[in-house]
Amino acid sequence: MTAVTDSLPDLRAMTLADAEALAVASGWPRFRGEQVWRWVHDKGARGFDEMTNLNAATRESFAKVARIGCLEVAEVQTSKDGTRKLRLTTRDGASIESVLIPMGEHVTQCISSQVGCAVDCQFCATAKLGLKRNLDAGEIVDQVYLGRRLLAEADPTARISNIVYMGMGEPLHNYDNLVASLRILTDDKGAKLAHRRITVSTSGLVPKLEKLGNETDVRPNLAVSLNAPNDAVRDRIMPINRKWNIGKLLAALKAYPLEQRRRITFEYVLLAGVNDSLADAGQLAKLLRGFKCKVNIIPYNPHPEAEYERPSPAQVEAFQNECKRLGLSTYLRLPKGDDIDAACGQLANRSNGSPVVPLRVRKKAELPPPPPVE
Repeated sequence: MTAVTDSLPDLRAMTLADAEALAVASGWPRFRGEQVWRWVHDKGARGFDEMTNLNAATRESFAKVARIGCLEVAEVQTSKDGTRKLRLTTRDGASIESVLIPMGEHVTQCISSQVGCAVDCQFCATAKLGLKRNLDAGEIVDQVYLGRRLLAEADPTARISNIVYMGMGEPLHNYDNLVASLRILTDDKGAKLAHRRITVSTSGLVPKLEKLGNETDVRPNLAVSLNAPNDAVRDRIMPINRKWNIGKLLAALKAYPLEQRRRITFEYVLLAGVNDSLADAGQLAKLLRGFKCKVNIIPYNPHPEAEYERPSPAQVEAFQNECKRLGLSTYLRLPKGDDIDAACGQLANRSNGSPVVPLRVRKKAELPPPPPVE
């Protein structure tokens, strides 16, 4: 499945090398390609008319061989905690989401990689949309540029310090555009984002994890949506586990080349009565023993498309304390944007026309009893 195409190549989706090659192929000096590319990816130009150090003839010439693809801001929801959720529209009218999350003095931006998602995690609002198409590299990076622009308008002193590919979609399902966007965002002549400030989240596509580990010029942080301490639970809430179970996933992660001082992040969404017991914490600690990792404990963010519930604060605290007691490095990610459409995919689903089909509640009694913790 690929993104929508256009008759002209998109400068937003090009690496610097691509833009230079385009200039040469069009009969211009190579430096012209870099000049135009830097306007798009460093200065954030959204049209050729903004390229003020190019004469009109040069701008008109480039406009005949390339375009600058731009997303549009269709809706902004601002939470009382400062979280801003953006609904962005693509040139074919699809809605995607990006979120600006204040974290103390820093801002983390969550970006999408697809319109919808095919992984079908049972607690996720995006799953109700299904997979419509991949985003191209330009549509991925433009979320960052729009986020920077909106943030500058709201607070000129604020800066986006971290990017997380944790929005709509499974990034590794859109592998080529993911890697292209990483190359664009980390280019020193463009957005200049540090590799260590970018995190790619995955539900566990084992072959693509291995492929990403073999890339030599992109080294993002890695976050893995684990969300269960055993295959029985994960099979039910994350169907992808039936193809690549926890054992296969952890084997791929053990082989993944981590740079010094980096750790794998395991994301663990706490669902009341499903994966939040002390026994679950014990299994999780045993499962991750020996890994260079940290665990983000995420109390579930309820939404109408799934009838799971968030555990009580006391249960969340008890789960985290048990993980710590058993030696796991854990961090509690408190819910952000509870007063807006904060669950991933919720805002876009309303605009993309996805039917709301509540899921049946998975009671703890429906799951097999956990094995004893050694």
